[in-house]
Amino acid sequence: MKLKWTVLYLLMLPAFLAGQNRHWVFFTGKPDTLFDPYAYFDHAGLERRTARGLPLYDNADLPVSEEYLAAVSKMAGKPQSVSRWMNAAVFVTGRRQIRKIQQLPFVSHTRPAAPFGFVRQNTRIRQTEPKKESLSGKQLELMGGRHFEPLCVDGKGVRIAVFDGGFPGVREHPAFIHLINDHRIIASYDFVRKRENVYKKMTHGTMVLSCLAGKIGDRKLGLATGAEYLLAITERSGEPFSEEENWLEAMEWAHRNGADIISSSLGYNYHRYFRHQMDGQTSLVARAARIAARKGILVVNAMGNEGDKKWEILGTPADVDSVLSVGGVDPFTAFHISFSSFGPAAGGAPKPNVCANGIVLVAGKTGLKTAQGTSFSTPLVAGFAACVKQMHPGINNMELMHEIEKSAHLYPYHDLAHGYGIPQASYFTGGPVKKEPSFRIVHPENMRVIEVFQINSDPDVIIPAYLYYHIARADGTLRKYAVIDVYDHEPLTIPDEMLEPGEQLRIHFRGYTETVLID
Repeated sequence: MKLKWTVLYLLMLPAFLAGQNRHWVFFTGKPDTLFDPYAYFDHAGLERRTARGLPLYDNADLPVSEEYLAAVSKMAGKPQSVSRWMNAAVFVTGRRQIRKIQQLPFVSHTRPAAPFGFVRQNTRIRQTEPKKESLSGKQLELMGGRHFEPLCVDGKGVRIAVFDGGFPGVREHPAFIHLINDHRIIASYDFVRKRENVYKKMTHGTMVLSCLAGKIGDRKLGLATGAEYLLAITERSGEPFSEEENWLEAMEWAHRNGADIISSSLGYNYHRYFRHQMDGQTSLVARAARIAARKGILVVNAMGNEGDKKWEILGTPADVDSVLSVGGVDPFTAFHISFSSFGPAAGGAPKPNVCANGIVLVAGKTGLKTAQGTSFSTPLVAGFAACVKQMHPGINNMELMHEIEKSAHLYPYHDLAHGYGIPQASYFTGGPVKKEPSFRIVHPENMRVIEVFQINSDPDVIIPAYLYYHIARADGTLRKYAVIDVYDHEPLTIPDEMLEPGEQLRIHFRGYTETVLID
């Protein structure tokens, strides 16, 4: 008899769930409430707010009204997620209940939350290869990481939050022993299972962390080996749609715990959104990232691995203009790697901002292995940002973002595959260097010819020299861009008929950039 009832229950369950949906319920305000920032924020969080010139708290930090939550809970049960920043909570409720909830005087509006469902993961991992020894140098070499070493710059005093799917082995792996011994994993939380233990589940987070803080002996896998860390699980295997809610909760938690930088190798795209919604404002995580930026946190996020697929473009929250979005390059050519997603964001905002190695050496279960994806380009840049922050502790998050862009090897040239290029440590340790012209633009009848002065690559230059050019419309959006491997002294001819009045032609070669306004 018990078996029959079990079968009957399982048959009825889908019908019951079909009438139940997850909804965000947004409230009209936050009634006056006692709030003690000294009890709510971590000590380091308070220090950072003061250093950034921010008030000890703002309205977004105040808690959601317990009275409001209790009133809605009587109709819809316990909230699934609560956000102070959004002044909202997620409830599982049916159509009839949500209509009643919408009538409550303190409810501003409601909207469906993403339902529970599963989408495939798109993580690229390769097992150990013969090239792994050369890779270990390349992932920091392309950014000129060696320039930080004489100054003992390793991210010390900077707090980085890492959002991912799990960190198994971190407490035992030799790549992280310095973090454990120095007690520099300050806090951790699993937002999927609502508990503190993050040292299990997907190894992706362990690999990402190694591109920030990994070090075995004198060999560094990341630049921020001296930083402090907050580790958050926001993802679960199979990627349920509720992960964006976890990401938002983790962002508020990281802010509470004094994060200077967020390293997020996560993104959401065609499984949940249309292309026009990659506008930096629509998605829940985009809205959270925008608030984090206003609160002084630098959010560093992966562009995504859809460049060689039908979707092709970036995911959210890489679409946010105040997020430092990171693409991937081949470590041996410094050229866009095929899987790295392209910009721009919907509306034309230039993305990516910068790029870094898309194939890296990471901490595996026991030793080292190779992996690929913008998931790993991102922590490399986040670690770079931590080093710059250590050198300039008074710099705010937007200044830090723009200085990193200006340090990149292509700046001020930008395209939708490489962004401004690969950040360079020498910009911060030796200062900007004025580049001598490496080409000239001649304008015979009806065409523009680029003549380069040097073809052969300088053996001391780590990043290979390509000729980059783009054509930008009057509003700054790109109409065309290309990269040319230079084999002769006239690698490029552009007929005037290709150019429209008001457009800009910008060319970059060997560190030198020239811009021509078309009249």
